[in-house]
Order: sequence, then C-alpha cells, then structure tokens
Amino acid sequence: MEIVFRSDIGKKRKNNQDFAGYFINKKNIRLAILCDGMGGHRGGDVASEMAVSHLGHTWEESDVQDAEQITQWMLTRISRENKRILEKSRKFFDLEGMGTTLVAAAVVDQEFVIANIGDSRAYHYTGGRLNQVTEDHSLVNELVKSGEISSEDAENHPRKNVLTRSLGVTEEIDIDVTILPALPNDQMLLCSDGLTNMVEDEDINEVLSIQKTSEEKVETLVTMANERGGYDNITIMLVQITAERGDNNGNG
Repeated sequence: MEIVFRSDIGKKRKNNQDFAGYFINKKNIRLAILCDGMGGHRGGDVASEMAVSHLGHTWEESDVQDAEQITQWMLTRISRENKRILEKSRKFFDLEGMGTTLVAAAVVDQEFVIANIGDSRAYHYTGGRLNQVTEDHSLVNELVKSGEISSEDAENHPRKNVLTRSLGVTEEIDIDVTILPALPNDQMLLCSDGLTNMVEDEDINEVLSIQKTSEEKVETLVTMANERGGYDNITIMLVQITAERGDNNGNG
C-alpha cells in the first residue's frame, strides 16, 4: 500500500487552512487524515492542524488491529478532538469560531475504514469506477436530499459552503463511519472541497483510471483544480492498494 498527498494554497486564498498527514500505529496499520479548517483570521489552520496532529499522535500510540476496534477508536478520539478544539476556541479570542472538517481512512484486513464529518470527501475507485463514499454534511446537501433543490442547483447555490456538521463547533458531534472492501489496485481518494468544487467526478474518475504513478495523479488533479479557478485550498490524499497482497494489515 502507498499513500501520497499534496496540499496547495490555490489561486485566490492568502493562506492554506487545509492540513493532512498519515500515521502508522503499533500494529503497522496506516491512517490517512485530511482536514479543511474554517473560521477566524488564523483559526482554520489552527483547527485543522490540531485535529490531524493530535489524532495522528494518538494513532501512533494505539494498537487497534481490526475494523471494529478502528471504528470505535475513530468515534471516541474524533469526539475527544472536537471538544479539544472547542475548548481552545473559547479560550483564545483570535480563535473564536474556528472549526474543521475531517475525513480519515485506515486500511486493515483487506478493508477500508472511513470516518468523516463536514464536506471533505472520500472516493473509492474500484473496478474502473469512482464512487463517492462520504456524504457532505452541508445545508445544500440537505436541501437536495429533501427535494427542495436539484443537484444542478446545488452547484452554484449561494449557501453552498454552509456546513451542518464539523469539528469544534458544538459539544456533541455525529461522525459517519463506513467500511468497504480494499481490493488489489483499489484507490481511496481523500480531498477537500477545493478539488470537488472545481473538478467534476467524471474528470477525477478519468485521472484515477490512467496508468500513471500516484504522485502524477495527485499532481494532475491539483493542476486541474487550479486551472479551473483554484478558488480554495486544494488538498488531496491518494491511498493505493498494491496488486501484490501483503500482510493482514493491507500493506502490499
């Protein structure tokens, strides 16, 4: 298994509030984490870095080793990090209102375990097809689900960036966790909305289908997002399951 990621400031923003990284625990299981921060002059970058760094450090100290244990770890630790961010935002005036999205993926026993809150996404590329794994926790997505607006209307809705769930805003949070098969040659793409607001799913599918390295695919997607406007920070993590089956932790 290999993990490649890149974070780009984009064309319009003055600072990068996205943060990403991957970490390996005591059972040699990898966890990829991507966050898109929001709020305040510098609150967003603080919230996103806090979430990735703290969760990553805690993961490195853990010995969870199956999908059920990882699911429980994610629910417990992400909820704990939510309260940590909320407490810090209340303590420091210049961090008031900060928060962050989060999407994370671990690979264990030939399965992906994906957690998310907010509108950063996970996509599963398998069998030549791209499937969106996560659901956007946004006002516009709720309007689409209720039938009040169409998917086409959602693309340019004035309140497109209003989130219904995120880390660091409320005491209690609802985290989605999804478990999927991790087959040889599968790819799991984690990204901030700086990619998905600029690049259509069909184009992402095409890039992931080509015979290039993971680094080249990530670079291509960042370039496409910038060429189409680059209105936000662009962060992409690509998890590739290698063709040769490795140990039970999915390390090929």
